[in-house]
Amino acid sequence: MATKTMTINLCLILLSFGVSSTTATKSYARNIDPKSLKLNNKQHQKLTHLRLYWHDTVSGGRPSSVAVLPPLNNVTEFGQVNMFDNPLTAGPELGSQLVGRSQGFYAGAAQDQIGLLMAMNFAFTHGKYKGSSLTVIGRNHISDAVREMPVVGGSGKFRFGSGYALAKTHCLDPVTFDAVVEYNVYVLHY
Repeated sequence: MATKTMTINLCLILLSFGVSSTTATKSYARNIDPKSLKLNNKQHQKLTHLRLYWHDTVSGGRPSSVAVLPPLNNVTEFGQVNMFDNPLTAGPELGSQLVGRSQGFYAGAAQDQIGLLMAMNFAFTHGKYKGSSLTVIGRNHISDAVREMPVVGGSGKFRFGSGYALAKTHCLDPVTFDAVVEYNVYVLHY
């Protein structure tokens, strides 16, 4: 008898969770404006190619990238974490047209080589994509001539964005480690 009562109580509890989660989902769905998604059968995915230059300045009185955790291994920089707010420009010179900012971090994630975990947002502040952003996250094995990282999302004009970014070191100062990296980004979006 006790087992039957426990089974009935358990069924009632599970049923009440199902009803409350369904109610919560319906309530949440009512608060979403379908027009804000801007998707309909007439819209098609577009492929956009962007060429950007990422300026990582770690030296001087006003660096755009700073170490927030020191490395555990000074040869491969394993364990070091740098936060950055780097300018993105249309050309390789720092004084060229500003397109936006790249904000995020890179971390020494390999013990036997220099390999970084990159997580960053490309926040567009000027031009055609002003107010939009792309998110790139992945492995950056900086000794490779070209490194590929996935674009995992976007906002604004890049809503529902996905694709990949190819990083290629344009120049690296061997004394200061300041770098300019060319990013060719290919993103599918609506």
